[in-house]
Amino acid sequence: MYRDIQRRSPAFTPAAEAAIEQVDPGIRRQILGHGPDLMVCRVWFEQGAIGQVHSHPHSQSSYVESGRFRVTIDGEERELEAGDGFYVAPFLDHGAVCLEAGCLLDTFNPARADFLGEEG
Repeated sequence: MYRDIQRRSPAFTPAAEAAIEQVDPGIRRQILGHGPDLMVCRVWFEQGAIGQVHSHPHSQSSYVESGRFRVTIDGEERELEAGDGFYVAPFLDHGAVCLEAGCLLDTFNPARADFLGEEG
């Protein structure tokens, strides 16, 4: 399990000032706010980009801000579009394929220490 995160983001995070990192081919991530028990990230996907199936010890809830995605959670697959959401319980396998370029707003509990470059 990840250790407690020792740092927090500032109270306000203007999107224009927050770093954007390339995390996989066709996928970029921006951390918009975090403390030990919560993290919010914006994740942009190019059409055809694949968020590989993976699992982690965090609860995750995601909102489809734009685009269209085929999301798999624990072997169940659904197509989602702007305005839809999904929830992933800790340790469940999940992934996404971007069918139409778009953006997900991901929230995690606790915050993802690995996204902050902290060791677990």
